[in-house]
Amino acid sequence: MQYDYIIVGGGSAGSVMANRLSARSANRVLLLEAGIDTPHGAIPPDVHSSYPGTAYFNPDYTWNKLRVRLQPINKNLPESQRPELRNYEQARIMGGGSSINGQMANRGAPNDYDDWGRQGAKGWSWESCLPFFRKLERDMDHDDALHGREGRIPIRRIYQQEWTPYAKAVAEAMTELGYPYLTDQNGAFEDGHFPVTVSNLYDRRVSTAIGYLDPPTRLRENLEIRSETQVSEILFDGLRAVGVKAGRRGVSETFTGREVVLCCGAVHSPAHLLRSGIGPAGHLADMGIEVRHHLPGVGQNLMDHPSVACSTWLPGESRMTRKDARHIHVGARYSSGLHDAPPGDMFIVQVSKSGWHAVGERLGSLLVFVNKSYSTGEVRLVSKDWREEPEVEFNLLSDERDLDRLKDAFLRASAINLHPAVARVAGYTFPSSYSEKVRAMGRVTRRNEMISKAVGGVLDMAGGLRGTLIDRLITGGLRLRDMMEDDEALEGFVRATAVGVWHASCTNRMGADDDPMAVTDEQGRVRGLAGLRVVDASIMPSVPCANTNIPTIMMAERISDTVVSAG
Repeated sequence: MQYDYIIVGGGSAGSVMANRLSARSANRVLLLEAGIDTPHGAIPPDVHSSYPGTAYFNPDYTWNKLRVRLQPINKNLPESQRPELRNYEQARIMGGGSSINGQMANRGAPNDYDDWGRQGAKGWSWESCLPFFRKLERDMDHDDALHGREGRIPIRRIYQQEWTPYAKAVAEAMTELGYPYLTDQNGAFEDGHFPVTVSNLYDRRVSTAIGYLDPPTRLRENLEIRSETQVSEILFDGLRAVGVKAGRRGVSETFTGREVVLCCGAVHSPAHLLRSGIGPAGHLADMGIEVRHHLPGVGQNLMDHPSVACSTWLPGESRMTRKDARHIHVGARYSSGLHDAPPGDMFIVQVSKSGWHAVGERLGSLLVFVNKSYSTGEVRLVSKDWREEPEVEFNLLSDERDLDRLKDAFLRASAINLHPAVARVAGYTFPSSYSEKVRAMGRVTRRNEMISKAVGGVLDMAGGLRGTLIDRLITGGLRLRDMMEDDEALEGFVRATAVGVWHASCTNRMGADDDPMAVTDEQGRVRGLAGLRVVDASIMPSVPCANTNIPTIMMAERISDTVVSAG
C-alpha cells in the first residue's frame, strides 16, 4: 500500500504527528513503533502510574543494548582507561519517553526559542512557539493568555496539600535562602521556587500515546498503527526517500510513501541517517557506507543537562505513604550569574523518595541541573548493521562553564538540605549519584525488594551509626563535609558523578541554508534530500532550559500544522 506519510517512531513526537497528519482524511498515514503498544484498556499499570520509578527501569520499555559514555574522552588513552560505558534508558514503547519519564511539564525560557531563531532556525521564536505550547495542553489550573485549555495533554501542578513534610521543609528553606515562591512554573519566566507542573491527570500519567492516540484517533480509516515493528532501512530513489523496510517477529516488509518522517530521538534518528549514507563523508567511508549526501552535522552537537544530587535520610513520619503517588513536588530555577549565562540557567528539583524500593523510600534528594548547558558530544556508528546500537559520547562538563555552575549548584543544594527547616524533618545529608549500582538496584525484582528491605531495616535501627553506614553502603566513603570544605574534592565528585537527565537532543539540528553543520531546515526537512523529514528532539538547535518532552510535543504540533496547511 502507498502511504502519504510513514512515521518512524511512535514517541513524544511521532504520536503527535500521527494524530495531526491523519486528521486530514485525504492523508494515508502509517505509524511504525519498535516497542509495544499502549492502547486504551491495555495500558500497563507501571506506565499509567503517577510514580515513574518502576516503568523507567522496566527493560520491556527501553533499548536495552544501548550504552553511552557520559564523561569527556581522551582519545589517546587505551580503552581500559576511558570512562565506563553506561546504560542509558531510551524509551522503546508507544509514547516513547512520555510513557516512562518523570512527567515534568515545563516549557523552558522564552530566550531558548528566540535563540533558536538567532542560531539560524528561521521563524522559530518564543512568540511563534507559544501558540503551540497552548495548543498541546489542557491546563487544569490556569486559563489566561499563557495557557491552553483544550489540548490533548492535561497539565496540572502539585500543590502544597500533596507535599510531604520534606517537600514543605525544602520550600521553607528555599524561601529563607532567597528563592521566592512562584505560583506557576509555566507563567512569567522568573527565578524562584514553585509547585512542579506535570503532564498528569487524576494522579495518572498521560503520555502522547494516551493523549494523541486515543480510541477515536485509532478508529480513523486513514491511520494504520503497527507496534513491535522495527525499521531496518530507509529506501531511496536517488536523493528522494520513498519508503522503509521494517520487520516484525522475523518477517520483513516494505512500505512506500510520499514522505518518511523520522521521530526516533536524538540517538536513533541520526543513526538512521548515517546508515542511509547521510552524514559526514569521512565517517561514512570508515564504516564502508556509500555516501548518499554529505551532511557533516549529522550526529554532532549532542546535548543534555548535566546533573548531580545531594540526598538526606528521611525518618518514618517524613516519608511518602502512597507507593504510586507523585514523588517530585517542588522545583526551583535560579540565575547562576556565572560566565554570562542567561537568566534562569539553573534548576533544582526536590524528590521525596529516591527509588521504588525500601531504601529509596527512606531517602529524599535535591537534584541540580545545568539547564542552559554548553557541552556537546556526538553520535557515531560502530557498524553499518542496523541491529547494532551507535556509539554515543555526551562529553558532559567538557565546557568549563557547565562544570563551574554545577559545582556551585551542588553547594546550593547542600545548603538547602542542611537548613534548619529541613533538619527538623530529615537526618543525615550526603552526596549521592546515579551509579550503575543504583541503576541495577532500580530494576523491579524480588531480589532487589528483599535486599532493600533488609538494608532499610538496618538503617532504621542504626541510630547514631546511620551516617557511618550510609557512607559505607551508599556513598563509598564520600562525605558532604569534604565537598563543602575542599574545592578539589568537590570538583572530583562532580566530574565523576555528573549524569545527564535523559534529555538527549540536537544531533540533527535545524539551521540556515549557509550553515554547513545544519542537518535540517526550519520544518525538519533533511537538507539536500526530498521526502525525508526529522521531527524530534534531535532537530533542536540547542537544548532548552526544560525537560525536553513538552518542547518536543510543541515542535511536533508546530511542524505538523505547517505540513497539513501546505496540503
